[in-house]
Amino acid sequence: MKEKETTLLIPRKQNKILLARKKRGFGLGKLNGIGGKLEKGETPEEAMIRETEEEISIIPKKYEKIGVIYFSEFQEDKPIKVKMHLYVTTEWENIPQESEEVIPRWFKIDNLPKDEMFEDINIWLPYLLENKKITGYFSYDKNWNLMNQTITVEKE
Repeated sequence: MKEKETTLLIPRKQNKILLARKKRGFGLGKLNGIGGKLEKGETPEEAMIRETEEEISIIPKKYEKIGVIYFSEFQEDKPIKVKMHLYVTTEWENIPQESEEVIPRWFKIDNLPKDEMFEDINIWLPYLLENKKITGYFSYDKNWNLMNQTITVEKE
């Protein structure tokens, strides 16, 4: 089974978070955080910074790793395992800009478009917004139905 390692970043300011609508590729049309695959030799932190700059033109300056989420899913009708490193940033350089891949948009935390996001983000995002560190496991079938999910919160 194919495996890949990715990152996902959620920019946050006061009572808003920035989500990005995918314009192409995996997750087309969905709202999600900013991120992508690690390149050979990259650390998760390096990949998160690179992907964020490439996708929305900001450079995270104050950020924290909130957790790791493991997925069993299907991409191009083939099973795949994904390890996603999850980050939140509260300080960055530059202004978020649209790219060839995504359209960034701010949303109030109490009015998120839950039906436009992957089902799992609605489950793990509340933990991120409460600054709780987590490990999550999500399993999707070929039709993107969420089959199983588990979240463990790290003890403080």
